[in-house]
Amino acid sequence: MTLEDLFVLVIEPSNMQRGIIVNRLKALGIVNIDEFEEGAAAITAMQQQTPDLVLSAMHLPDMTGTEVVTQMREQVELSDITFLLISSETHYRYLEPIRQAGAIAILPKPFDENDFRKALQSTLHYICDKDEITERDTSEYENLRVLLVDDSKFARKYLNQILTNIGIESIVEAEDGAQGLALLEQERFDLIVSDYNMPNVDGKEMVEHIRASDDQPTIPIMMVTSEQNESQLAAIQAAGVSALISKPLSYDMMKQLIEKLVFDSDL
Repeated sequence: MTLEDLFVLVIEPSNMQRGIIVNRLKALGIVNIDEFEEGAAAITAMQQQTPDLVLSAMHLPDMTGTEVVTQMREQVELSDITFLLISSETHYRYLEPIRQAGAIAILPKPFDENDFRKALQSTLHYICDKDEITERDTSEYENLRVLLVDDSKFARKYLNQILTNIGIESIVEAEDGAQGLALLEQERFDLIVSDYNMPNVDGKEMVEHIRASDDQPTIPIMMVTSEQNESQLAAIQAAGVSALISKPLSYDMMKQLIEKLVFDSDL
């Protein structure tokens, strides 16, 4: 599958902005494009013909982009569709649900062409079967055991799909840090991918406990978070995470980090 094969649904109320986006898609060879001004009509269309990617603005005449992706994730037939937000919106209240829903990317207006291409390429990687990915011997990934810790079921599903498409077959999920620590007492893992803001035991507390333990203190820990507070981020770093990444996380970034944290560290 190539970029040219993608079916993209664009939701943008501005004719000018929609024209810019569609022209950028066509310049990349993507011609299978549906255009909508409102969220409700777009969701109805998705139910009739499933797109590979939904590309939406934030503020629509009938709802927000946040509401669009939330409705998508709540419907089984739409829950796996990749979502890309293009918006000048910066408010946490609007963006946080989109980050948690597993958006492929959040791009500003006007967006950078390279970032746009990367987001589309990440969409391609996300929806492709792992058999199509041949950059590294898949047996190296198949042998990895990954613990995925996140209180958002949508974020877990998105990250699980990325890990699966990379070639990882053994993925165990936990809903918060407390469950993650309990699983670590029972099993051994090669990598932990965790959220920060979680109930009961948050990501920072989980990392501190792991680093202070005698069992698996050196296990690589990748923390994927939407946290914006600089002091909180510094505290997470100090706790001993191996990598601290902002949501949304793309397929390409996940793959690069696994290469660095798991494989390169063994050289």
